Amino acid sequence: MSNDWYSFVKGHGTENDFVLLPDANGRLELTPEQVRRLCDRHAGIGADGVIRVVRTDATEDPAAVAARGEALWFMDYYNSDGSVSEMCGNGIRVLGVFLATHADVDSRGPLKVATRDGIKTLTFHGSEITVDMGSPKVLGETKVSVADRSWAATNIDMGNPHAVAFVDDLADAGSLFEAPGHDESAYPNGVNVEFVSRVADRHVAMRVHERGSGETRSCGTGACAVMVAAALADKADRCTSYDVDVPGGRLQIVWTDDDRILMTGPAVLVAEGVTDL
Repeated sequence: MSNDWYSFVKGHGTENDFVLLPDANGRLELTPEQVRRLCDRHAGIGADGVIRVVRTDATEDPAAVAARGEALWFMDYYNSDGSVSEMCGNGIRVLGVFLATHADVDSRGPLKVATRDGIKTLTFHGSEITVDMGSPKVLGETKVSVADRSWAATNIDMGNPHAVAFVDDLADAGSLFEAPGHDESAYPNGVNVEFVSRVADRHVAMRVHERGSGETRSCGTGACAVMVAAALADKADRCTSYDVDVPGGRLQIVWTDDDRILMTGPAVLVAEGVTDL
């Protein structure tokens, strides 16, 4: 790639932060090394991930091609280690704010965005956005471990894999700079691990280690998986709202009668500039 300069925008959702690269016409071909440099908090811009913002008719990614005619924009998402991911719940809210402020998208009505986990529908409510995250898949029990401790966990797929473990105290998870141990046969491509504690009725708190990014301040799909695990444990009625506290803020999650997960939370753009990638 040439040494040309490219525009970027940085934003966060509950302090899960992203570098967005506007690329409506699909001219960028990001390498893992470029993503790692952009996300480097000392030598780069610094972020938990990179989102290339591209039109569905300007990329040949199979998920974007499948969404043509229904969604105009595609979220091309990369973890901070350069690996590709299916979906990012906080990232798609940040992308929604970007499209509403930088791409003439009308935020008064629902916005459909293509992802590698299908089309997601965003609804704007002032400073907060609700995302229809689709239907969860509860895949049974597993185990996770940190150092010499292990916990039973629930295997939940929200378009990407999650292992949700309830603990008495979030400090029990120790340092999450190193990936928790997990069943590699159940998760051949890695897994996001959430440790959860009870705060009050229909109110939980979590920490998360995201595959490809390490411990982050928040994880949208992880919060959804946590809500599903909590609702199942509580035998809660559908349409019961849960507050999920993450280190970077709070998300509200509802599991609807028609088996959809609705996640509501804030998203903010904080900077824009240029980078030579």
